[in-house]
Amino acid sequence: MVTGVLIDWGGVLTTSMSDSIARWIEADRIDHDHYREVMTELVSQAYGGDRETVVHALERGELDGAAFERDLAARLLTLDGVPPEAEGLLERMFAGFDRVEVMYEMLRTARANGVKTCLLSNSWANTYPRDDWDEVFDAVVISGEVGMRKPEPRIFHHALGLVGLPGEACVFVDDIEANIVAARGLGIAGIHHRDPDTTLAQLETLLRLPLRRA
Repeated sequence: MVTGVLIDWGGVLTTSMSDSIARWIEADRIDHDHYREVMTELVSQAYGGDRETVVHALERGELDGAAFERDLAARLLTLDGVPPEAEGLLERMFAGFDRVEVMYEMLRTARANGVKTCLLSNSWANTYPRDDWDEVFDAVVISGEVGMRKPEPRIFHHALGLVGLPGEACVFVDDIEANIVAARGLGIAGIHHRDPDTTLAQLETLLRLPLRRA
């Protein structure tokens, strides 16, 4: 029986990364096609490559946000053919994230029924809205704070240790497939998040709990 939920933040407890990025690209007049080329390479190396990149260093907290902003800005172009402003780049990229209330309600309901909950998030030197986290999480694991990142097995083991459960008793929810594959390799059930309704239905089946309001 599943009695623990490990869950990502950006794109799961918030609206999608692609929506936030689209707003930023329009506001900063970023060359969209060039951006996609740059980020496809960076992300594919970070989640499927065999060498260390600036994304690995950023997510583990080994590279600070300002340094990454300078690196990323130098790779990108605006529609005017010049790099975008580096300072505050990450804040602008993530400014379009909106909180998804039904996912927070799910966590509250799960906890009220004895399910352990743990945030498990790769950070990009971003600020998290933590106002009600004591109400929804038993534990919080943020990559830049613990020096580990998904999909490294050790960060999953760390999270499991904090909630005091074996992998077989937990489900992990994330919007990046490589992270789901890594979790399943450790015996953790995985839900590849695409939309709240589908994810909530899958969680209700695994947890054997009603998690949505009638």
